[in-house]
Amino acid sequence: MIKQWKFPGGIVLDGHKQLADISEPTLPPELTYPLLQRSDCYVEPVVKPGQRVLKGEVIANSQNPLATPVHAASSGVITAIASRLIAHPSGLSDTCIIIQTDGLDTVCPGNPCPDYQLETPAELRHKTALAGIVGLGGAAFPTAVKLKNRLPTHTLIINGAECEPYISCDVSLIQANAQQIIQGALIMQYILQAERCIIAIENTMPVAHQALLSAASEVDIQIITVPAIYPTGGEKQLIEVLTGVKIPAKALPADHGLVCQNVGTAYAVYQAICLGLPLTERIITLTGKGIKYPKNIRARIGTPIKHLVELCGGYTPDVQRLIMGGSMMGIALSTDDIAVIKATNCVLAMTSSELSVNQAAMPCIRCGDCATVCPAELLPQQLYWHSRSKQFEQCQDYQLFNCIECGCCDIVCPSQIPLVQKFRAAKGELTSKEKQAAQAILAKKRYQNQQQRRGKEEQEKLGKAEKRQAMIDKMKSAATNRKKV
Repeated sequence: MIKQWKFPGGIVLDGHKQLADISEPTLPPELTYPLLQRSDCYVEPVVKPGQRVLKGEVIANSQNPLATPVHAASSGVITAIASRLIAHPSGLSDTCIIIQTDGLDTVCPGNPCPDYQLETPAELRHKTALAGIVGLGGAAFPTAVKLKNRLPTHTLIINGAECEPYISCDVSLIQANAQQIIQGALIMQYILQAERCIIAIENTMPVAHQALLSAASEVDIQIITVPAIYPTGGEKQLIEVLTGVKIPAKALPADHGLVCQNVGTAYAVYQAICLGLPLTERIITLTGKGIKYPKNIRARIGTPIKHLVELCGGYTPDVQRLIMGGSMMGIALSTDDIAVIKATNCVLAMTSSELSVNQAAMPCIRCGDCATVCPAELLPQQLYWHSRSKQFEQCQDYQLFNCIECGCCDIVCPSQIPLVQKFRAAKGELTSKEKQAAQAILAKKRYQNQQQRRGKEEQEKLGKAEKRQAMIDKMKSAATNRKKV
């Protein structure tokens, strides 16, 4: 048993987790893949409408290291590359690749590696990148990038602390595939050349805990249980609990010799290296009182949400809201036509009884509860006042971008103020202003370069004109001299 620390703030929430088994869904008639991977990070199609593709075949890619290749989750025909609604907080549409599945599920041949230790860490990291693996805890950051350590790594942490209410995809994966998760963890430890590896799960997961202990009985991996306090599953919060190291806001765990990966990511790495399978599916929790028969489903990436909901018996009559992600950090969806993406860990259908009473926000009473529960040690009430009065520069002074949008402040606010919503809007305003400022600086620089170029051209023209005039004067002088002779 290793010593554990506490992170600032946090709250204890009702888990709403009763799911354990994983269901295998039917093949959807259509798969949809947005080209937008992460914020302002796009991939380019490498297929055309009418082209037939196989399961596991790359259909989109990019030279950007922060983008990962997209693979078809089943065989079929590319019917269109067109605009569709995507999973985005703004509810926007964007360009997507649409595949009409053929029902054959023909697989593109893979390249399995029976013994990962026969390959170099660089080769394994490259295979991880080719497999399109991202962090499956929700952030969807490219795994290969996190496995490329600039500094020596002493500890790899596998995050199984599924702290957000309703979500149970990770615990169900652990119970079903503990051995494969252990193998994936060992592969990542080998890639990083880390001295030790810790797998952390919450102390409310006894079955998963025992499954990991059994699977890791012959290897040097520590299985640690941590308190079920939200947001323990946050990367920096979990690191502080396990190591006592407090990662500064603008620093990365890798700067301190630590790397944190999700259990789902460990399983995906195992599949990519040992079985030669790219990331084409993941476990998703479909739950909430708005779903008739909640389930954890092994869903293909690109599957429309409505197809998965149908497999759960559909909606209950009193469903009110559909959320992708958990109740604390998820985004509301306007329709279930939107497709599952790599970052989708939960689809939550909530009824009025699960939603907080829709009361109008009352004035802030300066109680300070929001600051007490903030795991980032911010002053949410000050951020609220400045964002409300559009004093966005002052928001930056109070470290707005250190906010992890966990929602703890929303939960405890007695005035029902949607604080996280205000903070997201303020971040958007500041980001927009920064982009405009950057564009203005770029335009100014281009103008200055243009003026310099024009000045240089004028100087060159003037120099050429002076040379021509000097030549003319010389010729005239020579002619005059000839006449005199």
